[in-house]
Amino acid sequence: MSLHPAIQAYFDADKRSESGTPLHVFTRDAVVRDEGKSHAGYEAIDAWWREVKAKYQAVAEPLELNAHADAHAVRARVTGQFPGSPVTLSFAFRIEGEKIASLEIGA
Repeated sequence: MSLHPAIQAYFDADKRSESGTPLHVFTRDAVVRDEGKSHAGYEAIDAWWREVKAKYQAVAEPLELNAHADAHAVRARVTGQFPGSPVTLSFAFRIEGEKIASLEIGA
C-alpha cells in the first residue's frame, strides 16, 4: 500500500512512541477530530498527541487505503492499553498541498 508521504510520516511517528508529535506533517491550521473533540492548530494537536500517547500507548498499523483527490481514508488496526484492544479504526485524512489539513479518527 502506498500512502501519501505526509500520512506515511504520521503513521511512522505513531510507531515510534518515544518520538514527539509529527507537527511537520500538518498544516498550521490543521484540525484533528478524535473521541468527540476537535483540536485545531499546532499547540492543540501537540497536546492531543501527547495525551493520547500517554493514556493509551496505542500504535496504529495501516491495513487498507481508499484515496480520491485530497481525501484519504485509511483503515488501521490499533493496539494499545484500552478495553477491546486491538480495534480497527478509520483515519480520514484531508491533504492540502503536501500536508495534512484535517484528520478524523473513528470507528
